[in-house]
Amino acid sequence: MSAVLEVINLKKSFGGLVVTSDVSLSMATGDRVALIGPNGAGKTTFVNLVTGALRPSSGEVRLRGETVTKVGPTGRVQRGLVRSFQVTRLFQDMTPAEHVGLAVLQRTGNSGRLFGNFLTRTEVMEEVDHLLEKLGLLPLAHRKVREIAYGQQRLLELAIALALKPSVLLLDEPAAGVPQSDTSRIEEALANLPSDLSVLMIEHDMDLVFRFARRVIVLAAGAVIFDGSPSDVTKDARVREAYLGSYAHASHVA
Repeated sequence: MSAVLEVINLKKSFGGLVVTSDVSLSMATGDRVALIGPNGAGKTTFVNLVTGALRPSSGEVRLRGETVTKVGPTGRVQRGLVRSFQVTRLFQDMTPAEHVGLAVLQRTGNSGRLFGNFLTRTEVMEEVDHLLEKLGLLPLAHRKVREIAYGQQRLLELAIALALKPSVLLLDEPAAGVPQSDTSRIEEALANLPSDLSVLMIEHDMDLVFRFARRVIVLAAGAVIFDGSPSDVTKDARVREAYLGSYAHASHVA
């Protein structure tokens, strides 16, 4: 099966400091991959390189065989590479319907239309309502974002990403800051993502990692030290030393 995302010997240096060191990975359609590692391992820098927010010192990023290393973030979104952020970047005085509607317009090349017009456009609102209903947000469609719970805001970010119809979705700690009582809703949404969508998730919650991922990649000091199955990651001595520690010995890890 051909790769939907390829990262080849990606390197990033700031002066003499190497923060990403010859990182390579490949993702096929429908992959569910967790990217883990200690703080300072270079995970966010890596995602910024993959999504075009940073330009690498060397190496390549390819989407469906096309080299996009010099393509900016917007161009990569248009090619199907979409990301979420660790901290919400929503507009507090806009509604969920407005956020998702604008994402639909961006995807279809109609973002230049007058703001608000899409609320009367049947084809746009049908898609908006479908996405919000799928994530349990339809009753909140016309509430201001500042009036809805933080866990619901994280779900809204997922709805916005899905409205862009990505082929590759990069999730930066999708449950970060969400109360424990609401994390099950995030997990349910992740479990129900389209089966043909390739997902790379940065996450520190190891329980969530082991429930979500079919493959785990571990970064340490900017380099990949493990790429394999969840069942094998806990057995790897380098990973245990660099990151997992006592978690690797917990009885609930498969």
